Amino acid sequence: MSALYEKHCETCQLGAPVVTEEQANGLLLSVPAWKREFHDGVEKLKREFHFVDFKDALNFTYKIATLSEQENHHPSILTEWGKVTVCWWTHKISGLHLNDYIMAAKTDMIVKPPIKS
Repeated sequence: MSALYEKHCETCQLGAPVVTEEQANGLLLSVPAWKREFHDGVEKLKREFHFVDFKDALNFTYKIATLSEQENHHPSILTEWGKVTVCWWTHKISGLHLNDYIMAAKTDMIVKPPIKS
């Protein structure tokens, strides 16, 4: 079975089911630094990343933008001095889809790429 960060987003159709509680608990094992939170009644995955300065935070933001365009799945990003807050959710279903967990894992890999054996 491939790692979550190796998967690609699938096109999500309006009315697709959100991940179940059981699925979410299993998927969170692959992205343990992310938190499930509700904002405006919509469940989202959220994580803060910390950097030494604004330039590094902005560079990270740009890398997420590039990845988002490649996967055609886009987060909410707040870039501040030394910190970037990223929220993933699927707009079409107003909740969490497998795509959001895939993108959270891919986002983690921007910061800490896997060690190649």
